[in-house]
Amino acid sequence: MYNFEFVKPATVDEAIAALREEDAQALGGGQTLLPTMKQRLAMPSKLVSLGGIADLVGVSSDGATLTLGGATPHAVVASNAGAYPALAALAGGIGDPAVRNRGTVGGSLANNDPAACYPSAALASGATIVTNAREIAADDYFQGLFSTALDEGEIITAVRFPIPQRANYQKFEQPASRFALVGVFVAQYADGVRVAVTGAGNDGVFRWSEAEAALSGSFTPDAVDGLSLSGDDMIGDLHGTGAYRAHLVKVMTKRAVAACN
Repeated sequence: MYNFEFVKPATVDEAIAALREEDAQALGGGQTLLPTMKQRLAMPSKLVSLGGIADLVGVSSDGATLTLGGATPHAVVASNAGAYPALAALAGGIGDPAVRNRGTVGGSLANNDPAACYPSAALASGATIVTNAREIAADDYFQGLFSTALDEGEIITAVRFPIPQRANYQKFEQPASRFALVGVFVAQYADGVRVAVTGAGNDGVFRWSEAEAALSGSFTPDAVDGLSLSGDDMIGDLHGTGAYRAHLVKVMTKRAVAACN
């Protein structure tokens, strides 16, 4: 590791002011940024920690919407998001206890790793990503591998998840990292079903619109039997070919629907 300045603001305004300085980088749980810095793939001269801002931590629900503070650790979501059981279960399955106690929902969504779990939950739930400057619909937020609609110096202060009638997340884990080789989040709302896939797409998290249409008509695992995805649109690497991932998307979707029924 190299020398850098570390600041820990107590308020969002203080954090935004610090991030305006040249080569400053926001620090959530550090689960991706710190290893990247150790490898010299990123070299910010200042880290602005969001962990000390009390207003960014917490879980609340009004019965229709579950709101997570941007700096809320996965472990807190797993323990306190009972109003949205599928989301709580997703958080409880991320990494290991050390990762769950350090990693944050805002950090995960800001990083937008193509195999991360939270992006699929946000997209399938039609969540709203709240920043210090604006509100962004999940459908507009994710813009490709490690790419989001966030502007320079903009931080996630909260994420609002509409609570569905039924939902489930199924993840086929890469056993060493516990990231999703393929993960599928299915959420049923009064106006239809949303299906989001992580770990598989060449462009990162995506909605499977054909499955959404089929499941909106019949919310049963058999509804997707006639559907398929092209392996050409999927990630292919040493862990699995594109065709294998395309097959897993269908399998995980059927499992998620079956778990809802």
